[in-house]
Amino acid sequence: MSRIRSAGTKPEVLLKKALWNSGVRYRRPKKPLFGKPDLSFKKYKLVIFVDGSFWHGYDWNKSQNNIKSNREFWIAKIERNMQRDEEVNAFYKSKGWKVIRFWDFEVKNEIGACLRKILGFME
Repeated sequence: MSRIRSAGTKPEVLLKKALWNSGVRYRRPKKPLFGKPDLSFKKYKLVIFVDGSFWHGYDWNKSQNNIKSNREFWIAKIERNMQRDEEVNAFYKSKGWKVIRFWDFEVKNEIGACLRKILGFME
């Protein structure tokens, strides 16, 4: 697990490059924001997360049956990640911010749709 990165993942880098190439400029915050969003835009009150499908429980009802080893640990861990995601969403919404979450495979396969969604929130 030491090789699993929480920042700088391929889908995240792909999204950042696509945003930069489309003319959207961003900076990394010096002080980490709550929930550690992958991208944040203070001007638009917008935070963006790129979630890994395994780590954040994509299609969880089916996926949890595929876990074969150390089931108790992984199921508890992933369910806690899902709960934390909801807490982070609620925090930002209570502050008047918009939250966009993408699955890693959405960014890889449908980068254009992701860009349009982000640009739509910025208008």
